[in-house]
Amino acid sequence: LLTRKPVTVGTPRIQALVRGKTVLVTGAAGSIGPERCRQIAAAGPRTLILFDRHENGVFDLEARLSASAFGVRLVPILGDVLLDDQLRTVFSTHSPELVFHAAAYKHVSLAEKNPLETVRNNVIGTRNVVRMAATSGVSDFVLISTDKAVEPTSVMGLTKRVAERIVQSAKTSENV
Repeated sequence: LLTRKPVTVGTPRIQALVRGKTVLVTGAAGSIGPERCRQIAAAGPRTLILFDRHENGVFDLEARLSASAFGVRLVPILGDVLLDDQLRTVFSTHSPELVFHAAAYKHVSLAEKNPLETVRNNVIGTRNVVRMAATSGVSDFVLISTDKAVEPTSVMGLTKRVAERIVQSAKTSENV
């Protein structure tokens, strides 16, 4: 069904990308973040920063990852991608080398009912994280997106498409 060649990110590729690095995961406690964090922790980063505004989710995720005995230094941080001061503190204190940006609103029906909040979180939040990563010397940035961004027909799909464009433009411009 895809009109392009599928992209696969298997365990060896993740290991090569994260091993020995300080990795920041935004939206760590969301719907996609916990599994991504588990895979990253298993791949052997030096430090894994769990960044999310959901207190119970971050607490539970840290407990589950600690119990998994991956031996990774975990840094749970309560924060919001919409708040520059929080992002600045995370980047200046922990110097992540790699960012997995999963913080986003993903439920199509809720996005349709809350378009302004969806734009704010998915677009402005992505721009904030990309800007901070660019000014902090992050070597790699991975955006967790969706198939709904390919030919968007919903607020959620459109905001994720704009987020993709923001990340793509950061490759060639410091003016993100």
